[in-house]
Amino acid sequence: MLLSIPLTGSVLAEPATAESAQTAATTATVQADTAFMLICAALVLLMTPGLAFFYGGFVRSRNVLNTMMMTFILMGIVGVSWILWGYSLSFAPGLPFIGGLQWLFLNGVGLETTDYLNGSAPDAVVSYAATIPHETFMMYQGMFAIITPALISGAIVERISFKAYFWFIVLWSTLLYPIFAHMVWAKGGFLGLYGGLGALDFAGGTVVHISSGVSALVAARVIGPRKTFPNQPAAPHNVPYILIGAGLLWFGWFGFNAGSALASGSLATVAFVATNSAAAAAALVWVILEWVLRGKPTAVGIATGAVAGLVGVTPAAGFVTPVAALLIGAITSTACFFAVSLKAKLQFDDSLDTFPVHGVGGTVGALLTGLFATKAVNSAGGDGLFYGNPGQLVTQIIAILIAYAIAGIGTFVILKVLDATIGLRVNSEAELQGVDVNEHGEEGYGEEMGAFSMTRVE
Repeated sequence: MLLSIPLTGSVLAEPATAESAQTAATTATVQADTAFMLICAALVLLMTPGLAFFYGGFVRSRNVLNTMMMTFILMGIVGVSWILWGYSLSFAPGLPFIGGLQWLFLNGVGLETTDYLNGSAPDAVVSYAATIPHETFMMYQGMFAIITPALISGAIVERISFKAYFWFIVLWSTLLYPIFAHMVWAKGGFLGLYGGLGALDFAGGTVVHISSGVSALVAARVIGPRKTFPNQPAAPHNVPYILIGAGLLWFGWFGFNAGSALASGSLATVAFVATNSAAAAAALVWVILEWVLRGKPTAVGIATGAVAGLVGVTPAAGFVTPVAALLIGAITSTACFFAVSLKAKLQFDDSLDTFPVHGVGGTVGALLTGLFATKAVNSAGGDGLFYGNPGQLVTQIIAILIAYAIAGIGTFVILKVLDATIGLRVNSEAELQGVDVNEHGEEGYGEEMGAFSMTRVE
């Protein structure tokens, strides 16, 4: 009897111990991945004020606050609309081009992980995000929704009224962004890996950069050039702001790309390494091109080159080797460098080179993903042309063309409606005096307001 007691106890304890160990391991994984993803979400949010510094440094001092405000306001507008309707339209099960309405106001979006993702909810939208709460995924994706339309502002600064811009952002983030996010990243989306055509876009080459870049191009054309363009040069008023902004963007981009693995681990490492490699190569190539072709390397150039490389590697980050990432950064930087030069020669007033950097960079990056992607890096992805699958490049081209069409047509319609109802531009006097004072009643450096007030008194 005495011997049977511990034997019986040990036999009964073994399953309980194994089950407890499994539960503890699962809990630890969920906690680790959740912590990682929350940090990545914060990093992506940091990119938005980083973009504000980056754009703010480029404009004239009398427009710096308005330019930065055009980025900051996204954290308010989309921060609210994403909770109320944006997330549901982007990721709820629905049509191939748009999500459903069942997750409006985050109804049904909670802290569930495995049950939601791997079995009890067969229409779950993110079956690859099995170890993070649904709300974590929702919040992470919300940061992408915030910064994407903010990029568009770079093409139309110093002339669009803040009222028109406000409503443009509300409409664009409601009507267009959910289409891109759903088509590429949602389960059953028309273009993506999860029941779609199989286009590869790891972190937003199509969803973020092509959509915003093409929209910026159309917006600059519809709104028209600044009154002083091209007769008066508009040199950057604060290059240190540009460098600070580029540094914050580079830093935040690790959350942007590595976080798109949706878990800590090897795939996040792949994306992290690719991100830094491409940015470094792109910054170096841009400096060399300036040095050779223009005689002097510039601070604005190295900042722009780094951003171009980050844009180019975004769709590829989780699918390519480090060497391929270097090549993607170098090639994208070269393409964007000459795109910026061509824009200047064409005298097209995309004020801060949004399309030459984000539109061209996103397009080149999406194409290069179709060349360099390999399942040896990510078995859930695909092989590109250089790994024996030319069909992947064809799929990338189809996705690019569809994104161009939706962004271009959709943006044109939204702007035309706004122009016919509330108007798009500030008046000529306000544009020449400065948008900060006229649109916001404040100034960046204590210079314009005094002159403006004196002019009114006289």
